[in-house]
Amino acid sequence: MMDPTFELQRIRALEDELSRLKDELATTNQGVLALVVELEERDERLRRAHRQIFRELEDALRPPLPDVGYARFGVYYAPAEEAAPTGGDLYDVLTLPGGELQIVVVDVAGHGVAGTRGALTIIHTVRTLALEGYPLESLVGRTAGLLQSAYPDLVGTLLVARLDPRAGVLRVATGGHPPPLVITPDGNASYSRLMGRGVGYPDPGSHVIAEHRLTPGTTVLFYTDGLVEASMDIVAGMDHLTEVAARHHRLPVEVFADAAVTAMHHRVLHSDDTLLIAMRWHPAGSPA
Repeated sequence: MMDPTFELQRIRALEDELSRLKDELATTNQGVLALVVELEERDERLRRAHRQIFRELEDALRPPLPDVGYARFGVYYAPAEEAAPTGGDLYDVLTLPGGELQIVVVDVAGHGVAGTRGALTIIHTVRTLALEGYPLESLVGRTAGLLQSAYPDLVGTLLVARLDPRAGVLRVATGGHPPPLVITPDGNASYSRLMGRGVGYPDPGSHVIAEHRLTPGTTVLFYTDGLVEASMDIVAGMDHLTEVAARHHRLPVEVFADAAVTAMHHRVLHSDDTLLIAMRWHPAGSPA
């Protein structure tokens, strides 16, 4: 027969062991919880640092708009990939030595940093040729020709516009890019009629140069196809853009771009890099 005293001691020993294990488990759980909290805080600090780096990189790649007295601008830009700060859509705005304002919009195939690298290559080539005095009529073709041998895999569309600030004459060349939308002060909106092929395409160059004589208060939209392809129907998207432009044309141009993109992207079936530049011309002496 088992000794009752021995059995009681064994039970107490088991209870003590169970209590010790519970204490160790509680201590371990507290340590794990503290580690999880520390890791989450560290991850959040890394996310904030990444967002800050992305914002700084995006700002570095987006050139400052020139401070001119005859035009005001609004810009919207968003990459397709949340994890990447930039994409294949970029722009450049500068005043040429002769006084014309040049606006360039580029859309390179691909997203992320690789797309940005290709877009910057085109932007810098166009800028260099423009500063060397190449006329608008040959600028797109010359750009494509120079890049074809050095970057045979580079494919992208581009648009180059030049504004004579005194006369209000806007001339536009395209390399397969969507046409700008010209909005008169009374809200009538119409697209430029353009033809041409971009970098990486057969027979590149702008085959038709569009010319517009702007009236004071005219707004011109330069954009990439991410703005008008969200519904996966570019024709319907361009029609919608004319309606949105007519509805919002009285807004200050500085907020027009954000309002237009919000209206265009109320239903997104296809996500892509999106760029929109709104320029409003006000010659010297006209009301802003």
